[in-house]
Amino acid sequence: MTTNAQAQFASAIQLENSYEFEKAKAIYSDLAAHGTTSQEIDEKVRLRLEDMDDLIQEKEIYARIHENGIRVLTEIGMNISESPDLMDILMTADAIDFENETAIFIPLKREYIEDCLAKCPRQMPADPGPNTFGTGATPPFLKRPGDDELRQANRQEYEEIVRVVGENQDVTGIFSLPVAQDKSISLFEVAQLMEKNFSGLKMLAAKGLSDDQVGFLAGKETWVDGTSLITSFAPMPTMVAPFIRSCRSNANLLLLDLTIAGSSGPGSPEALLTQIHAQVLFMIVIAQTLNPGVLCMHGGIPGVTEAGGDLSYSSPHNPLINAAMARVNTWITQLPSAQSGGSTSAIDVTRQGILESELSRNSLRKYGVHIIRHSLGALGSLNFFSLEKFVQDCEREREARKIFNIAPRDKGIIPMYFPTDAQAMAGIREIAEKGGPKNAEHTLRNVESFLAWEHRINEAAKGKIYYTQLNDTVIEMIGRGDMIP
Repeated sequence: MTTNAQAQFASAIQLENSYEFEKAKAIYSDLAAHGTTSQEIDEKVRLRLEDMDDLIQEKEIYARIHENGIRVLTEIGMNISESPDLMDILMTADAIDFENETAIFIPLKREYIEDCLAKCPRQMPADPGPNTFGTGATPPFLKRPGDDELRQANRQEYEEIVRVVGENQDVTGIFSLPVAQDKSISLFEVAQLMEKNFSGLKMLAAKGLSDDQVGFLAGKETWVDGTSLITSFAPMPTMVAPFIRSCRSNANLLLLDLTIAGSSGPGSPEALLTQIHAQVLFMIVIAQTLNPGVLCMHGGIPGVTEAGGDLSYSSPHNPLINAAMARVNTWITQLPSAQSGGSTSAIDVTRQGILESELSRNSLRKYGVHIIRHSLGALGSLNFFSLEKFVQDCEREREARKIFNIAPRDKGIIPMYFPTDAQAMAGIREIAEKGGPKNAEHTLRNVESFLAWEHRINEAAKGKIYYTQLNDTVIEMIGRGDMIP
């Protein structure tokens, strides 16, 4: 391999890792057309060229999701007419498009949305970096070994949780409130424990703090206030005042949207991400209107259901759709993002649950994400937190990192073959008009969309294996019976 060919190939890989796929394709095409003196580099070029058109198309879909997310706000709007506080904020800012006569709800001016997005910082001072896994979701119950009674964590248990999480900071990148606490310890006291024992990024929902206590998060680079406002095109009445308070508190914000496919949002992957993105963008608009320049993490966390309609963290579709949501931000908006994965629907600490969690984390890692909550210690599709499982998850995560860290760095980006939906905007409008997805024809037409996407990925994986040491090795280990030490 000539030095020049090596340099060209390396520059193309770098362009891929910056999501400049058309520029990378041009270099690969030039190398393929003229050949090199190395059979090895020629084969690598051939393999990368096979992925370029798929990656270019995938990026175009994510750009369309971002554009259509803005269009949802300008052409469909959000149902805030019965929230005088939000209406007053946006009317005072001259953000509402009163000339739009076709919107279903209250539409915003496009230029105002773009101005708010431009004010959002793209860098986090305490950013733990890509493929960060941690705790989160605040499950209502602590799972105790040998005890089936469902209870919140008490003071002594929370002290132990914080101590153990602090001892695993090498693999725990974000310490998001892992479980609800009982009356023996306040949320503020939990936050103080977290501050004392964990030096990295931490998150809690400031809604549970008093007005005086909210100042604890203000201006702290290592803290994030997880808050939410919109669901199904409308504000949650109990969240309006806490959301406004959080925006004004000068804390870093994680803006959460947990819309579930076919239940509270569209059934197709593209339409689901578009609605979620629009709702997070609306929260960004409110946040930047109240506190220009406040850090806003994009917390669009799409969910999928199992056959019975319950949220399913054992589904292989969950890491796929969350990785795709992360790509919308890492590839297009450059906003800091937080996704969900690495958990399981299993309610007990079992071999199968540990396996499902590891497979989910490794899927997310293969596709490349930013911050992943709920990935260490959670059970029962986020209904339980288990310190026992947390420790085992951390042990498995250490081993997976070792394997991943020695993998070749010149494999490029793995396509996700994200499915297109030409009727995404029409479907979202139909859902808005009918008051939900369950009676929408768009939902019925997309019942099999996630299964079809999974099939497409699996078929592609048969022809090209990127990281055999990760998911595939885990599957082999469980087959041999030595998955869990």
